[in-house]
Amino acid sequence: MQKKQFILLAVFCVAFMTISSAQHKRYTIKNGIGLVGGLTQYDITTDNFKTKSGSGFLGGMIATVDIPQKWFTVSYGLQLSQNSIEIEGRSLTNPLQVEQLEYDLMAVQLAFMLHVKLLGNHITLDVGPQLQYNGQLDLKSSNQEGFLINGYDTLLAEDISDISPFNVNGVVGASAGIGSFKLRATYSYGFTNIFRKLNDEDLITTPTSKKFEGNQTMLAVALMITF
Repeated sequence: MQKKQFILLAVFCVAFMTISSAQHKRYTIKNGIGLVGGLTQYDITTDNFKTKSGSGFLGGMIATVDIPQKWFTVSYGLQLSQNSIEIEGRSLTNPLQVEQLEYDLMAVQLAFMLHVKLLGNHITLDVGPQLQYNGQLDLKSSNQEGFLINGYDTLLAEDISDISPFNVNGVVGASAGIGSFKLRATYSYGFTNIFRKLNDEDLITTPTSKKFEGNQTMLAVALMITF
């Protein structure tokens, strides 16, 4: 059900982007539509858990606005990403054996980007804000639901699933290409605490009492085709 909601949101935003970019302007502007697809490396920087980055993928659509005489172009885009991350845990039956608990995270990300022309439109420096709506941290294996998070006495793997759904990221990267094809590499950093919702729950966090804090990071390499 949650995946259906993400798909419906993505379809609505893509339709809005297509209509907006098709509007006629009286001055010289080159509008474009692009499709984006690529791979991701995702992690959460935190002192609460021992994490390991995981790979994933993304796909989406981008609308570009280019004023030829300016030193920059702008774009706004929507992408759907499927990411993974590992958090260190241990079994109740064998507490000395450390295992990696694998989680999936699906997110819809809407970005407004400024593209500084380093070599015309062939090479650009890309920077801008990104709004994100994400789902829960979903355990890949139901066999790990009874595992404990390493470093805690009673905190279970499923206890940390309900993370904050709305987050704000900053994105920086670069694009290079010729004609309709570009290769884009970006790094996203979460300005908001993705674990802040966990602090509102009555979770037992002994032997520590510090609050949950985490900032997500995502490295993405994608191919963009424009029309």
